Amino acid sequence: MIRATADVSPAALSAYDAVIDVRSPSEFAEDHLPGAINLPVLDDVQRAEVGTEYVQGSKFLARRRGAALVARNIAAHLEGALADRGGGFRPLVHCWRGGQRSHAMATVMDQVGWHVTLLEGGYRTWRRAVVARLHEGDLGLKLTLLDGPTGCGKTALLGELAARGLQTLDLEGLANHRGSLFGAMPGGQPSQKLFESRLFAAVEALDPTRPVVVEAESSKIGRLVLPRAMWSAMQTAPAVEITAPVAARADFTCATYAEIASNPAALDAALSRLPRHLSKALIAEWREMAAAGRVRDLAEALIRQHYDPAYARSGAVRGRAALSRLDLADLTGPSVAKAAAGLAPLIEPQTAA
Repeated sequence: MIRATADVSPAALSAYDAVIDVRSPSEFAEDHLPGAINLPVLDDVQRAEVGTEYVQGSKFLARRRGAALVARNIAAHLEGALADRGGGFRPLVHCWRGGQRSHAMATVMDQVGWHVTLLEGGYRTWRRAVVARLHEGDLGLKLTLLDGPTGCGKTALLGELAARGLQTLDLEGLANHRGSLFGAMPGGQPSQKLFESRLFAAVEALDPTRPVVVEAESSKIGRLVLPRAMWSAMQTAPAVEITAPVAARADFTCATYAEIASNPAALDAALSRLPRHLSKALIAEWREMAAAGRVRDLAEALIRQHYDPAYARSGAVRGRAALSRLDLADLTGPSVAKAAAGLAPLIEPQTAA
């Protein structure tokens, strides 16, 4: 018997052995449920072919052609990706809107004897849940921000706090971008919708009765925009203000961005995208530093002449309540770990040893 559900909560999704998305690869790449596997019943070329025939030619021929392709593709999945699944397999299956594609897969799975469930409304049910949570309501989390200028170790401190049992939300990790001009990471950024799906899943997994630590960000991380509910919650959250000497921040920045620092072409391309309000002469000087391999000097110059002035300008509009001030003499691993050990019980007293 084919079951049906519209529940996309983490607890509900975790009850299935697999979430199977039968949409085309391009649909899946744009966005999908976290952890889903893509077993398309029509690939992108086939879907376009059938759709063109349906609109411009014969609806009957389109349906017959589509049925033949779907049958072959499902057979390939049964003999391939699903070949090792036993009789107790419990999949959740969906397509775009819970239509013919997911029903075709579910029907075959049901005949095999698997305990298959259909997601009512398909991917659109998931997307509606994401939008409602992240765009239309209150986030409902007790956020605490780690705020401070570029290179002061916020990401490292966030990781140390997580290791000590605090709830954290790594926005830069979800966006696959470090949030600065030089913050591009291997693999590139996900689509806006996929970023929001990842964020939704992370938010839903948090305990709303406990504080959640997050880095202070601008409204964008790379090219991705923070959803309204997240941004609004961050605007009113108390913050831990972090400071560190410029020299220590420059050293830390060089280590953090070692990959781009070792790639002269990528470094020069990033410098060419600096804001237009900076003088051409200043940018030319920085590009000369990069070309000469003076990466440490470049890092300090950027901090002093670009990032710190920008951070100071934004201070007038941040207006967040200061929970604490954390002055770090250096940003070595032991120092950051020690700072996290002292900060953790301030954010969440129950973490005190």
